[in-house]
This record gives sequence, C-alpha cells and structure tokens, in this order.
Amino acid sequence: MPTKFSKILNFILSGSIFLLISFQAGAVNKPLLVNQLKNHTSPYLALHGEDPVAWQDWSENAVNLARKQNKLLYLSIGYFSCHWCHVMQQESYRNPKIAAFLNKHFIPVKIDRELEPALDARMIDFVEQTRGMGGWPLNVFITPDGYPLYAVLYEPPGNFQEILKKLNDMWVKDPAQLKKLALEHVQIAKGPGAPEIDRDKVKTYLDKLVIGVRGYADTLNGGFGEQSKFPSVPQLTFLVDYVKQTNDPRLKEILVLALDQMATLGLRDHLAGGFFRYTVDPGWTTPHFEKMLYDNAQLASIYLQASQLLKRPDYLAVAVDTLDFLLAGMRDKQGAFIASLSAVDDKGIEGGSYLWSKDQLKKILSAKEYQVYLLAWSIRDAPPFEEGYLPLTGSSIKEIAKTTGLKPGEIEKLLQQAKVKLLAQRNKRVLPRDTKLLAGWNGLALKALSEAASLTGSTKFRNAAQAVRDYIIDNLWDGDSLKRSVANGREVGRVAIEDYAYVAAGLMAWADLTKSKSDYQLVAKVLDQAWSRFYSKQGWRLAEKSLIKTEGGQDVIADGVMPSPSAVIASLTLQLAVRDGDKKMRNKALAALNSGHEQVNEDPFWYVSHVIASRDALATK
Repeated sequence: MPTKFSKILNFILSGSIFLLISFQAGAVNKPLLVNQLKNHTSPYLALHGEDPVAWQDWSENAVNLARKQNKLLYLSIGYFSCHWCHVMQQESYRNPKIAAFLNKHFIPVKIDRELEPALDARMIDFVEQTRGMGGWPLNVFITPDGYPLYAVLYEPPGNFQEILKKLNDMWVKDPAQLKKLALEHVQIAKGPGAPEIDRDKVKTYLDKLVIGVRGYADTLNGGFGEQSKFPSVPQLTFLVDYVKQTNDPRLKEILVLALDQMATLGLRDHLAGGFFRYTVDPGWTTPHFEKMLYDNAQLASIYLQASQLLKRPDYLAVAVDTLDFLLAGMRDKQGAFIASLSAVDDKGIEGGSYLWSKDQLKKILSAKEYQVYLLAWSIRDAPPFEEGYLPLTGSSIKEIAKTTGLKPGEIEKLLQQAKVKLLAQRNKRVLPRDTKLLAGWNGLALKALSEAASLTGSTKFRNAAQAVRDYIIDNLWDGDSLKRSVANGREVGRVAIEDYAYVAAGLMAWADLTKSKSDYQLVAKVLDQAWSRFYSKQGWRLAEKSLIKTEGGQDVIADGVMPSPSAVIASLTLQLAVRDGDKKMRNKALAALNSGHEQVNEDPFWYVSHVIASRDALATK
C-alpha cells in the first residue's frame, strides 16, 4: 500500500509545475564525474562501463560526494540476466542528453543487485510500499543524508526525462520538504519478545495462512496470482509441509497443480533442463528466459520433497534433471555455481537460445524425428514467439503411437535422437553468463545437492555437494565471517544476512548427510556469527553496515523469492539447540520468533517461513 508521502510526491510529479532546469544539451556543461565501471569484476556492471552516464560504483565515496555537492543520489539497480535492465540501458543510459543531465544534476550509481542483496531488498521494500509494485530495473532517488525519496521501475526515455527534470526542480526549490517526506518512511522495530511461543497466535496464523493460500491460488492455471507466474518457493514449501502434516485435500490439489504446470509448461527448459525465472502470462507458457541459480536450486529441493510426499517418481525425475542441468550448465571450474544465464542471447534476442522455427527443426531432424517431436512438444499452429517455438509438453507416447502408427519404443528412440541433435545444435548458440559465485545462492545449491545425495544415494550429487561445501569454506569463510563473493582474490559486494542463512542451511543439509560432529559444529559457528552480526534489541538487520538510512531493524523479515533469512536462522538454531540441549540458544530463537506479530497477522502468506518456524518451535523443549 503506497504511503502518505508517496501519494503526495506522485501528485506533485504528475502535475504541471514550472521547470527551472533546462533539459537541452546546450545548457549542460561537461560532466565532472567519470564512469568507474569499465572492466568491473561484475559482468553486469562491466556492461555499463561504456555508457555516457558517469556511473559511480556503490561506496562511501559516492555518498560523500552527494553530501558535498548537495545532490540526490540516483541508484539504478539491476542484474545481468534482466531483459528490461538492458532495454533501459539502450534507450536511456546511452542517450547523450539523458546522460548529461544525470551527470550534472545527480550522483548516478549503478548497482548489481546480486552483489548488494541487503540494499536491493531494502529498496524493493521501499518501491513496493510506495508504488504498490516492485521489480527491476529498480531506480531509486536518495537524499544526500541517505533516505530513499522516490522510486521508478522501467520507464521509456521520454517519461524518464520528465521524472529527472521534475525531481531535480523540486530538490533545487525546496530540499527541506523532500527530506521531510523521505523521513516519513522510517520505521522502528520493537525487538525480541519473551522466549516463548503463543500457541493460540500460531494457530491463528496457520488458519489465516490456509485461507490466504486458497485465496491467492489460481485453481485453473496453477500457482498464485492471476498475472505473471513465479515459482513462489516459500509458499510451495509451506504446502509440502502442511500437506505432510494434515493431508488437506484442497491444499494438496493446489500443490500438485502448481508443480505439474511448472514441470510441463513454459517455466521449464524441456531440452536441457532447468527452470526459467518466471512467466509473463498466467498460463505458464511465455517465460522471461533468464535462468537463476537460486530458482533452480530451490525448485530441485521442492520436487525432491514432493516426490516423497506424493509418491511421484516423475517429480523425482524433474529434480534430478534440474540438478543435472546445474552441473552441466552453471558449474564453475572451482566446483561452485555461477549466478545466472542471460535471458538475451549474443544477438540481443530475448529467448533466442531456446527457440526453434519449423524450418530449423526440419533441417536438423529426420522426417520421422520431426513428426514425433512436433507432437510430443506441442509445436503446432502459429509460432508464439518471433523466433519460433518453445517446446512444451504435448501428446503422450501413447497418443503419438495412436496418431502415427509407430510403436512406443520406436517413438521414445526417435525423441531421444531428436534431443541429442537439438542439444548439439543449441550448444553452438552463445548465451551470456553471469559468472559470479555467490555465497548464499551456493548455500541453496549445497542444500539441494545434499538432499538429493541423501535421497538417491547418488555419488555424483554427493561429490558435487562436497565441492560446493569446500568452495564456500575455503574461499568465502575465514572461520569468523563470510564473504558474499570473491573475484581475482578480492572480496566483491557486501555480505548480507541471507548469505549466512542460506550457507548455514546448506551446511546443515550436508551435516545431515555426513552425520559428522565437526560438520554440525561448523553450522553452529556460522549461525552464531549470524546472530551476532544481524540481530539485536532493535531486531534484524539485512546488512552489518549500510550506506542507506533504514529503519532501526525489522522484527520479522518477509519471504521473497527465497525464504525469510530470519526464519531460516531461527529454525536452524532451534534444530541445533534441541540436538545439543542448548537452552540459551533455544531461548534466543524463541524470542526472535515471538516478535513481528503485527506484520505476520496482517497477511501470513508473505511470512510462511516464519509461521512454519514458530509452529515447529512449539514442539521443542
């Protein structure tokens, strides 16, 4: 819900006010700043190294410069595989007039969201609360004192120019009023509660959560919501957990429909494996084609769990296929996994690496292979994309046999031959890669691989898990603290609470696999550092230190595309506390969970990890 100050600011920006600043190129002097991003270790930031915008790297120097010159900071946050980030770069950031205006009147800062997860989370929260929606590219204007003032997402160049002009004019005329408006967004946390869990409150949250899940669920297409479709992993995790506990038939139906749709339609790459980031349509057919490590690691875990709960070997096959994709397509030579694969190919075509025309298929496949492939992968009618078709699960082997007269065994052989040929051809296509090795995301991969090794007994997955674990411990953990990422022997980005949470979760899954006392002790060390660095009487912090003024802390951190890191830390701490009989750590976790009731009660759907952790805490002693 937009806040009072954002409504006021939006009203002013939408009005016709007298502009003191000319946007004409002739009125702009030579920029005083220089673009700092050329040859940056972040592939995303390096892409902006030749922009005429004088991008500053995110640092205390940039903030000090804004204060010294009394200018608004312009934080432009994006990531390597973000399609609309690249569109805005081409349309606006390489426009000389727009660049000149940004350079003269603002301190422009370009940020890789994957290197600054705490800052990104804070700014996403800001834009969602002030604009009612979020996403990337995320562009936030910050006062020199460090308070978020106004945020926009993608805007075409004409609209973007008007926003820049109006905001700068307002800042020149009345900076005190804008500072006052920005301060209205500051929130204060209440801090930890008593070290106990209220059973009645937890029951209320669970009841409201079940109602919320049913209300948000798309019972026709699967998943949640009625527009773009995201995997919603924390909510699916709740469904797996709750169905296991209650066998609720309606929730089981919601869970199965979502998993079936994601596995068979356009969210999944049926040729090479793995899942795309999301689909732009409610029917799961039209993906945004970026592939993220965190999505694939989490979805592998979900399908592993669901395969056991629902006795579905096809779900196990999806999980194994997803992990095989990670090993083949996103594994670094050091044994860890890279961040993402771009949605846009080397020719600038979104999805170009994954799409096929019928002419291409005819050229690559034999006549029989072509015939069965079109039936098996729903390639018919007019192509839905300019570059052709994305394979979606179509007719079954039995149906193809009935249509073609071919025997099932022959059909399976033809489809396998077609897959081999198409993969060989697709491997010749160039797909840009974001090669950052991120602590938290590799923690999620370690968790999935360890769970797969435990469930299947696979040496391949166990060895892969060992390699990820070793990379994290040897390169990102010094015995007392984690690093977000390392490149060329140098720390890159700022570590956040999510890194500690997800690394601890991965190490716990590894310890559960090895049953090694030293592995459990390592989990305890990471968790101990998480508590000391990110929790206090002011609640949870997303980062140890921030260049942006935020609320004093958060009593509870909401779930996002990944589970709430505060809930993960509290849940893992309780597991170890029960295992080791550590009453002090148990009480710390209980006190943290016994907080944030106002936020959770408002809509538990966005706090499912916290609710599950609170419910599980009731069973601990």
